[in-house]
Amino acid sequence: MIGSINHIAIAVPDIRAAMAQWQARTGAEISDIQTLPEHGVHVVFIQAENGKVELLEPIDDSSPITKFLEKNPDGGMHHICFDVADLIASRDRLIAEGGRVLGGTEPRIGAHGKPVIFIHPKDLTGTLIELQQA
Repeated sequence: MIGSINHIAIAVPDIRAAMAQWQARTGAEISDIQTLPEHGVHVVFIQAENGKVELLEPIDDSSPITKFLEKNPDGGMHHICFDVADLIASRDRLIAEGGRVLGGTEPRIGAHGKPVIFIHPKDLTGTLIELQQA
């Protein structure tokens, strides 16, 4: 069902400060900031040899990241994204096995311009999982 890890997402209260910290301490290549109103976030990607780290900052108080930061004011790991060969088949298998897709069952377009779904954390050992069409 799952392929390689696409990215690990970290919620941050201040994306520019987080970008500066990552740049200064690691020298990593960092993308420009993207705004994704349909997901309620600003995002950047930090390139690693075998994947990416995604930094997420809420656009406003209605963002799902806002609630996460209320519980974790310094930020922290938010989710792991896996590429899948067939997102619809993966979704259907998940649902058939009793899993839940957050935000409805229809995929939305993610930060990479590809369809994505999110699996409820309680359905996979307490971790929010994003599946992205490879």
